[in-house]
Amino acid sequence: MILTRGARITGAVLSAVLAAMVLGWIVRDVRAAGEPQDLLRYWAGYTGARPEGQPATLQADAVLLVAYVCAFLAALRSSVAASTLVATGVVTFALRLPGVWIIGASWTDGRYGDELRTRALIGTFVALGAGLALIVTGAAGRRQPADSYEPLPTRPGRGAGVTAFLVFGVSGAVLIAWEIRQFFTLPSELYPDWYIGGRVILTGLTAAPPGWSSAALAVICLVVAWTGLFRAVHARPLGMIAAGLLLVAGACGIARAFHHGMVDHFGDLGAEEQLTVLTSVLFALAGATGLLVLARRGFEDADGRDQGYAGYGYPQTGAQGYGYPQSGGPGHGYPQTGAQGYGYPQSGGPGHGYPQQGGPGYGYPPGGGAGSPPPPSSPPPGW
Repeated sequence: MILTRGARITGAVLSAVLAAMVLGWIVRDVRAAGEPQDLLRYWAGYTGARPEGQPATLQADAVLLVAYVCAFLAALRSSVAASTLVATGVVTFALRLPGVWIIGASWTDGRYGDELRTRALIGTFVALGAGLALIVTGAAGRRQPADSYEPLPTRPGRGAGVTAFLVFGVSGAVLIAWEIRQFFTLPSELYPDWYIGGRVILTGLTAAPPGWSSAALAVICLVVAWTGLFRAVHARPLGMIAAGLLLVAGACGIARAFHHGMVDHFGDLGAEEQLTVLTSVLFALAGATGLLVLARRGFEDADGRDQGYAGYGYPQTGAQGYGYPQSGGPGHGYPQTGAQGYGYPQSGGPGHGYPQQGGPGYGYPPGGGAGSPPPPSSPPPGW
């Protein structure tokens, strides 16, 4: 299924609106912070990072900005536009939903002015509406391709699917393990604020609380791992968004570890601090690996089957061979029409190099004769 022209335009407009909103908030935070590096230190979680004005965004907003720009481009020209719009809408709704109750909470009174909170609340509802609209557009705006020349959606290759299963499965499991750890380490009166926000938990005005965003990312990673194993079409765009979030989170954690001297004195750290540093390294590697394997163009999808890449690199029409297009018989190198000879078309009597139509020859496997190996039943694994 591919998107209609109207759905593509609608998805592009919605993605552009979301990108403009995030960019506006980031520009506001840069101006309020005084210096861009002050905002970056705040995003990275440096101890003692005190921008002049309280930022309203966090590190995930930079990833969302890139995701919206990519969704805008994909909506206009990509064969996976439908899956990209749905994935972008799901992530947007998941990360913007906490703003509904956080922005109007009483504990934000001292941090932000009323005008800023009003703008943030309106923007949150617009973002939620746009996220839902992206999901509906991507799901309902699909159609069957009108002709065989239209590009079909692409799914990850086998190697990419297995790699995605491993890196995102491990990352999701580690995120869940840390959230279980938080249940035992955080005070009982503070634990709910870890997920829904509170006066003690530092979070951006338009961003999700750390526990909420961590749990949401864990679910997304596990979904990508499971669907990537089955090479689902939507595993590529959703996995790339998750990979971006993992990469930025891991990079910020590594920068924070260097800034606070945790890397230089790694051997002197406690077990939990060492695991924290190693988790940041894991997330950075997992995010980079996920982007590398999922950014590659996958295999065209038609009714759940790969088309055009069943052999070692060339399109095929009928049976699976090893190199060149075939239309009927299971030969190994050149087109054949019916019978098997030495490499030339055959249509008549049994011979050794001239046209035949029935009997087997001596050069290529016959299509059904006893003692000849059958053609491969499935293509070799590939990306």
